[in-house]
Amino acid sequence: MTVREDRPTRLISGPGILLVWLYGVMVVGAVSRSAYQIATEFDRAPLAYSLSAVAGLVYGFITYTLVRGGETARKAARVCCAAELAGVLIVGTWTMVEPSAFPDATVWSDFGMGYVFIPVLLPLSALYWLRRRAPQGDAA
Repeated sequence: MTVREDRPTRLISGPGILLVWLYGVMVVGAVSRSAYQIATEFDRAPLAYSLSAVAGLVYGFITYTLVRGGETARKAARVCCAAELAGVLIVGTWTMVEPSAFPDATVWSDFGMGYVFIPVLLPLSALYWLRRRAPQGDAA
């Protein structure tokens, strides 16, 4: 069976369906939490609430690219997952080293401990999946 070039390669088959579901849950959690916190108590921890909003937007974009499929979407998802992982590692380390900078937690605080470490595990899993779904010769 040959794949038609005008039809995007599906990224949500097999484990990809679970990734889309988990990213969807994270979108709802991060966006709703940050929207409420920004609307009601932004002056308390503006950095933390803004970072949670950014995390929600990143999760939303990754969800979209996984559902969209195709090579361009796969590459965009890889870039966003790498940025997400960098964000989790930077913010996670920052919250451990300088907890006073975050009077309230973000989605990525303590490497996502408040979200059962899903924020650090999800991009690792997604990057692995996207690498496996790469066309032959493009897995690097």
